[in-house]
This record gives sequence, C-alpha cells and structure tokens, in this order.
Amino acid sequence: MGESTVHPSTNGVTGRELPWGSGLDRVRTGPVHCRPRATYDVPMAFLRRRSGTPAGPDFDVLAMDPGDWPGDFGAALLADPEDGSCQGIFLRYDLLAGRGPSMLIGNLCEGSPAREPEDGVPFEVRQLLAAIGNDEPVGVVDTEDFPVMLGDDLLIVRKVKLSESRVSCVQFGRSDNIQVTVATWDRPITDDLYKLLKPLPAEMFRA
Repeated sequence: MGESTVHPSTNGVTGRELPWGSGLDRVRTGPVHCRPRATYDVPMAFLRRRSGTPAGPDFDVLAMDPGDWPGDFGAALLADPEDGSCQGIFLRYDLLAGRGPSMLIGNLCEGSPAREPEDGVPFEVRQLLAAIGNDEPVGVVDTEDFPVMLGDDLLIVRKVKLSESRVSCVQFGRSDNIQVTVATWDRPITDDLYKLLKPLPAEMFRA
C-alpha cells in the first residue's frame, strides 16, 4: 500500500511508516491486503516471534469491521523491539481503485511509547500522512474534550486539531486502558463513525 518513509523516532519507537508488507527492526508488520468480508474467516498473517509464537494482540481491537468498509483494508502490528510482545495494532482503510489511504485506527496498549509522542502529534497521524506521502510539517493546534455515546457507554473523546486541516483526529481510552485513535484524511469524523466501531476478536490478527 505504500513505500517506507523515515520519520523521527518517538521515545524509542521507530517513527517510519508501517510498510504493510515488510518486516522492520522495531515495527514488525505482516501483509494484509484483502477486500472487505462480512465474516472473520481469513486470519491476518503477522510475522511470528523467534519462538514461533504469534506476536499478535491479547485484546480485542476496537475498530470498523472490514465488512462495513467499501474499500481495501490492511493491518499492521507494533511490536516491542526486545521481546516481540504486542504494543498496538493499526488498521488502515483505503479507498477503492488505488486512491490511497482514507482512515487509520490504532489501538495502543498501556505503556506503549507510541502513546507519548514528544511533539504531541499522535503516532497514527504520522503513519497516515506517511502513507499518503505528505511530508509537510504538522503540529497540534488545540485539543477539545467532548462526550460521545458508544453503545451504552459514555466516552470522553479528545479531538486533536492539527495544523494540517485535511486531517481529522480523535482519541479516547477503553476500560482496559487501551488507547484508541482514529485519524482520517480529507473527511470529517462524525457520530456515524462511532456507531460503526466494534470489538474485532484478537484471533483475527494472529497467524
């Protein structure tokens, strides 16, 4: 879906674009280039740890079901450089006909260095811009907290306003301390999107 692009490191986590199909020393990924399906009958092939144990998540991933997305879909794993444990999962939603990335949703574990970028720009925003090929400087202009209903749960969502006005970004925490970030390119994040978020089983992201 895109070539690797190097960006400054973020607190020990490499800041280059997830290549969605090749292995890196710190960001370990696996190729998932599939058309949307209504069921989870195709496992996503991540790279395995040296021990042979799948380096996938041990938590459900809150995101949009690939079957609800009218385009191409991919996923990548952010792994600890030392032991290969999962620090987060990133899902990328592309437009059809090779028109490029439209949205990226990240689920980052508690303690993941990627949750604390030095400049305040969410890691997912950096990944989205790199995938698009936009290397213009970007910064955080403002943040705003507001309530959103997700099913029966009330979320306090943080909207991150960026200097690149074509990027929309929101963040919120799950009850299990997983941080969810949604970043979109040239499309607003509306209440309808929150209604489409659902827990995708961890098994979907294991080889």
